[in-house]
Amino acid sequence: MSFRRVVRQSKFRHVFAQAWKAEHCIDDVRVSRVTWDSPLCAVNPKFIAVIVESGGGGAFLVVPISKSGRIDQSCPTVRGHAAPVLDIQWCPHDDNMIASASEDCTVKVWQIPDGGPTSSMTETLTLEVHSKRVGILAWHPTALNILLTAGCDNVICVWNLGTGELVYQLTDAHPDLIYSVSWNKDGSAICTVCKDKALRVIDPRRGTVLKVKEKVHEGTRPMRAVFLSDGKILTTGFSRMSERQLALWDTKDLSEPMALQEMDTSNGVLLPFYDPDTNMVYLCGKGDCTIRYFEVTDETPYVHFISLYSSKEPQRGAGFLSKRGVDVNKCEIARFYKLHERKVEPISMTVPRKSDLFQGDLYPDTAGLEPALLADEWIAGQDAPPLLVSLSGGYSAPPSKHRDTLRNKPQLVSQDSGTGAATPSAASAATSTCTSTSAAKEAEEEVPQPRVATKETDGNAERPKREDDLLNELLAEMKALRAVVLAQSQRIELLERQLARIEDGDV
Repeated sequence: MSFRRVVRQSKFRHVFAQAWKAEHCIDDVRVSRVTWDSPLCAVNPKFIAVIVESGGGGAFLVVPISKSGRIDQSCPTVRGHAAPVLDIQWCPHDDNMIASASEDCTVKVWQIPDGGPTSSMTETLTLEVHSKRVGILAWHPTALNILLTAGCDNVICVWNLGTGELVYQLTDAHPDLIYSVSWNKDGSAICTVCKDKALRVIDPRRGTVLKVKEKVHEGTRPMRAVFLSDGKILTTGFSRMSERQLALWDTKDLSEPMALQEMDTSNGVLLPFYDPDTNMVYLCGKGDCTIRYFEVTDETPYVHFISLYSSKEPQRGAGFLSKRGVDVNKCEIARFYKLHERKVEPISMTVPRKSDLFQGDLYPDTAGLEPALLADEWIAGQDAPPLLVSLSGGYSAPPSKHRDTLRNKPQLVSQDSGTGAATPSAASAATSTCTSTSAAKEAEEEVPQPRVATKETDGNAERPKREDDLLNELLAEMKALRAVVLAQSQRIELLERQLARIEDGDV
């Protein structure tokens, strides 16, 4: 008799979401009431940025990621726009650089000090080309200082922030309002969705539309699209009957979706957040009380629903933390910052594991701060995948190779935050072979590497002490592992003797 496998095997099948306690939330944050379908929040391993209500122009709040408790009303915000801010995005190659887009038709780039904004802050660079409000920002994933902007004038602009120049402008690709823009993995193409219900794949350097799919979703409400790491595109939208939908498309053949799921009839736009390391997609609906999460695989039906996080309070927006900032000690694979009306609440997505050791299968190498290309190289036609770093032992940023190059650019000083952090050290534990029994050998061969926390230093003064601490920690863990193996081997020998007595009839 053959048994059919009913439950799909996946290490993310038991992912659960948990909100942090009230004392770890950020209170008294006056989240913006602007009627624009953006997340209103951006997070990186250093800072949390939230678009807030502001009189006489637009502003956003930036606080360290470790901040909790009440925000004082005298806390300085980042101001400079003459109208409300619509979108904010952190630079993937500099944790201190953030771009903001506004209804005043401008985009501003800011360099945030390590301690947070000061009351006398001014923008580093202002970009002015759009004739209507600018609502979409997208940093290039691998090229340094390349920023894409899209406005309500249906125009897409690509900027080189190192020189402040507009390098590409797409004016005829979209006949109507652009809803979202997403880069692919190596930054060679973008995908967009528009009010005309069409999905487009565009080469921004040549200014040509490579693929078009009409009526991706039949509904008239806004859509979203995001490039996946394998080149597929995931879209969210509405059906003709106003049911919210999720669809997966193969860019090689856009005639039919690979998967199409209908969820509910809520009015909120579904904002997709994609994690390329785990291939998971999180859907947050503005005004919803839930966060749905899915895993995208190569086996049918391709998009697998995992679970749903539900709470009592609706979300005004959400920020998604990059993988470099998650807590690997707690097997946290994602973290959201949910925006309430006057509060920011962290929500952790965790895989339950019993072991306290580093889980390498949950944390493959992820994109680091170092860019794979300079802006001029990408403009010249080069493409490259992101440069990856290991999360074993926690992540700390190495000094940038391009620091001196960037300081020579007067318009935009990038990565000048002085964070000469120590390189992450990944420690692997070597275990000795116990010859008492074969079971003890197998137990010792399966010992994974221990997690070793690293500290950031400004120089090499503490390096010998740090190496001694690492060595002592490794030796202590090796000693503990040997003791465990020895105890288990003795237990196995005892059980084997009892088994032999039972077989001989002595018991």
